[in-house]
Formats: sequence, structure tokens, C-alpha cells
Amino acid sequence: MSVQALKVRKRILGREHEDTLNSMAMVGLAYELRGLWEAAEELQLQVMETSKNKLGVDHPDTLTSMANLASTYRHQGRWDDAEKLEVQVMETRKTKLGVDHPDTLTSMANLASTYRNQGRWDDAEELQLQVMETSKNKLGVDHPDTLTSMANLASTYRNQGRWDDAEKLEVQVMETSKSKLGAEHPSTLTSMANLAFTWKAAGKGTESIKLMKECVQLQKQVLGG
Repeated sequence: MSVQALKVRKRILGREHEDTLNSMAMVGLAYELRGLWEAAEELQLQVMETSKNKLGVDHPDTLTSMANLASTYRHQGRWDDAEKLEVQVMETRKTKLGVDHPDTLTSMANLASTYRNQGRWDDAEELQLQVMETSKNKLGVDHPDTLTSMANLASTYRNQGRWDDAEKLEVQVMETSKSKLGAEHPSTLTSMANLAFTWKAAGKGTESIKLMKECVQLQKQVLGG
């Protein structure tokens, strides 16, 4: 969606029309992808406020607009601003959709990411544990979203220096990725590198070097090096 098309829709349909709001959201996303944070924020604020007034604060489109604006705040390092929106989105989705709905889990993961960037490891861990356990129960232990939730929690453990806890999760993620995706899949290679890093930090230098060599060799095979 071009900026020119957005201007046409604003003129013909009005600023509050659903199609105009969708266009504004798409242009805002394009700005975000290009790193034009202030331009993205300006549009996303308009979409959010208009959606609140026209659709209500708990409408799915309003919640999406709030999540988009929170994402822009995160990219700017404005963690407190992001947190305020993400808490609202998460709590509303819990109430409207349920704690185990995919959109609710996504909002929990986003808030956990913000907590991590604020150095609030305990708060991040609490949310990430909930996301992981719910994903296991709803999606299965080998679902990609479950594996991502396990890797995120392991990363929080690493940042806390809890090497054993991180290792347990990372071994599971790596082995499951190998079985489901193959040893040469990018996600598997990432999980191998994460585990190698944890082993190195935990003083397991021999295991770390061996695994990293294996990871590099597989990467060469994938890239044809």
C-alpha cells in the first residue's frame, strides 16, 4: 500500500473508514520495516486512537493496533511505553480470548521480551514459563512455537547465569529440531549454537568446541562452502 493510495482513501472514504485504517496500518508497518520509527509511530497512534473510538478498546483490530505501536516503541528502546500497551493487550486478550489462545500467547511473549530488555528477568521468566507450558499442552512439545518458547526461556536463564536450566531446555530444542526439521535446518543450527554458547559459559569447553565445529561444518554444507 503506497502513501499516495492512502491519501486517496483518506480523501474518498474518510480517516475513520475501516479501509483507511487498514491502509494506515500497512503504511505504518512499512515505515517500521524501514526503520522510520517516528513516521510509523505517528500513523500507528492515529490508527489506535481511531480504533478505540470507533470499535472499542477490546476489539481485535484495536488490540492489533496497540501491539503494532508497542512494537515500534520496542524498536526505539522505549520499554516503559511498550510495556504499558503490552500489558493492556495481554490482559484484554486473556479476558476476551482465553489464556491459551495463540494471540494471547503472542502478547505474553512480547511482554516477556520487553521485561528482558528492562532486565526484569523474574517477570520475563514467569511469563515465558506460562507460554511454554501452555504451548506444550495445546500444540505439542515438538511444535515450532513450543520450541521457540523453550528457546526464549533458555535465553532468559542464560542471562541469569543459570546454565544448567538453560542447558536442559536447549538440549531438548536441539534434539527435537534435528528430528523434526533436520540437522541442516537454520533453526536447528541456531539451537546448536545456543547450546554451544551455554556450554562455553558453564565451563564445558570441550563439549562447546565440538558442538560448534559440528555446527560450522553443517553450515558449510548448507552454503556449499
